[in-house]
Amino acid sequence: MSSTLSSVAWDSTASTSCSALPPLQEVLAGVPDFLPVCVLPAQAQLGECPRWDEQAQQLVWVDILARRLHRYDPASGRDRYVELPEAIGCVALAEEGGYIAGLRSGLWQLDQAGRPVLQLAVNPEDQAGSRFNDGRCDPAGRFLAGTIDEPKAGARAHLYRLRADGAGLDTLADGLLTSNGLAFSPDGRWMYHADTPNFVIWRRAYDPLTGDCGPRQVWATITPTASDRGRPDGAAVDAEGYYWSAFYEGGRIVRFAPDGSVDASYALPVQCPTMCAFGGADLRTLFITSARAGRPAEELARQPLAGALLAMRTSVPGCIEPRWRA
Repeated sequence: MSSTLSSVAWDSTASTSCSALPPLQEVLAGVPDFLPVCVLPAQAQLGECPRWDEQAQQLVWVDILARRLHRYDPASGRDRYVELPEAIGCVALAEEGGYIAGLRSGLWQLDQAGRPVLQLAVNPEDQAGSRFNDGRCDPAGRFLAGTIDEPKAGARAHLYRLRADGAGLDTLADGLLTSNGLAFSPDGRWMYHADTPNFVIWRRAYDPLTGDCGPRQVWATITPTASDRGRPDGAAVDAEGYYWSAFYEGGRIVRFAPDGSVDASYALPVQCPTMCAFGGADLRTLFITSARAGRPAEELARQPLAGALLAMRTSVPGCIEPRWRA
């Protein structure tokens, strides 16, 4: 399938998308571990899908509703973005350069400038109320991505895997409201997956050689209360196999032990964190995206950092993110 989309690509002279802070090393200087600070006051509408590029030592992230693919350079504090023609829900780095991304219309290959060059798979759902949301590569470089049922009425969302032969999508899960929280254990033997509005995280046995996955098991459930509607959004797994989940509307990052129990919880200065990713030269900097779209005016007044890119140092490193193998 050939591309029918176009975008405005970034270049070396592009201005920052927002006011940049100093280099990350200066921002984090003297800050204790696990204390989050603002890296970039981006005011993203729906910041999501941070991905650390260990080769360039930069962070890739998206603003879904603004239709922007960002690159943040910690060494300079500079952030650049490319504008896309559709909402971009997720992205992964490609082994041969460029990216693979989940847009509203389907999965697309992007060039190094972030421009769509080839549609790899069509979103098979009703695109009037469905777009691709959370996604990432498995340890072998296969790309998995789920959708969101935007009306939140019919549980019509799915989790898909792009076929290696380019012949479409395999369905791994259905009956979802918001496919989210996709992550893999360090050895690739477990796949984690969440449905945010249903307050649940599942775990499935996974074969990184074949891509086969076992039956879905409830791994962790969250009980909402009238004062705390925090629920599992995007996630990352550290080198010890612990699962870090951004709790949307919960104002915190929760670290789950491999048995599904809560190990720790870290408060944030934003109500709606969306996803986290390990980065930095030692993979011990946890980057956290957040959202401000649809939030009450009084909440935004109390939390001016809503939509910011945050970071905090951790005591354990993450893992290098696998790249998509076309």
